[in-house]
Amino acid sequence: MDKSIPNSSNNSTPSLALPVVANWNLSLRCNFSCRHCYSRLEDYEEPSSETAFQIVRKLAEYRIPFVNIGGGEPLLRPDLFDIIKEGAASGLNFSLSTNGFLVSRENAALLGKSGLRKAEVSLDSDDSEVHDRFRRQPGSHARALEAVMFLREAGLEVDMSTVVTRVNFLNLEKIIETGKKIGIRKISFHNFKCGGTGGLNRGELDLLPAEWKELYRRILEISRTEKGLLLSVEDPILCTLEEPGRPGNMMKGSACGKLTMCIKPNGDLTPCAFVSIKIGNLLQDDLRALWKDSEALNKYRAKKPQGKCLVCRWYEDCRGGCTARAYLASGDLNSPDPHCWL
Repeated sequence: MDKSIPNSSNNSTPSLALPVVANWNLSLRCNFSCRHCYSRLEDYEEPSSETAFQIVRKLAEYRIPFVNIGGGEPLLRPDLFDIIKEGAASGLNFSLSTNGFLVSRENAALLGKSGLRKAEVSLDSDDSEVHDRFRRQPGSHARALEAVMFLREAGLEVDMSTVVTRVNFLNLEKIIETGKKIGIRKISFHNFKCGGTGGLNRGELDLLPAEWKELYRRILEISRTEKGLLLSVEDPILCTLEEPGRPGNMMKGSACGKLTMCIKPNGDLTPCAFVSIKIGNLLQDDLRALWKDSEALNKYRAKKPQGKCLVCRWYEDCRGGCTARAYLASGDLNSPDPHCWL
């Protein structure tokens, strides 16, 4: 099981003076209209190249170790290669999240030459018809597979991103086999969150708590014997699985707002991509001061148990589960995670 987040035993304060990872929504424009998209209903103006370069300079000034560029679809931006080149020259470690549809052999090579370190391509099913229907883009499955090939040819580390929903959760093993065939390094299984169009389609897409429990047990079982392919799933409620091979306590509760942050197209900062709680603006505010003293962030970090969490022995480790899921489902940061099976 991949463990990509450092250990931390403090839920109320960040483990470092600044975030370790910045997830940057460079643009919200997209050539897809996925049924689960968290950003499709957000309203931000398309940032100018100058705004994008200002954000790059700020990230370099604060020496944020890892920056993932997402959206939207970042490859819709013609200045993407120059943005990555500018950041790489300033010491930033850029990764890219893409649906793969616009990746060609030529621009994959440009991404490599620009200094991109890693790419993550979305693939939600081994079945092309299922994937294309879910992503609402004909031919998207074939283009994603092709994108992986082109990015690997360009010398990039390539991972696969799979959003787990009712559409694909029974085909876990087939998805893993697809990942092995196309030669990716890691599959990140992202749990469904009911933000954006995902909220509109929650009844069709979300799993029952017992189904999430069974899914995670299957992933743990496969990961114990799988060779050469990392399986990553990050979820605070994993700590409640009392069985061999479950992940250790990588973080007390959600890592969002403690080790990671989200940057919107205009520089607005939120604890994570799924929660619209604004904590400031990267271009207008002192990030160090915000990260230390933001009232909104401190509420996000210092959650208080409610409901069944009041009597749960796992609360000190789990901290109520995924804060984004709880907030999106109830409007309250402190509510129990709706995916919790206890």
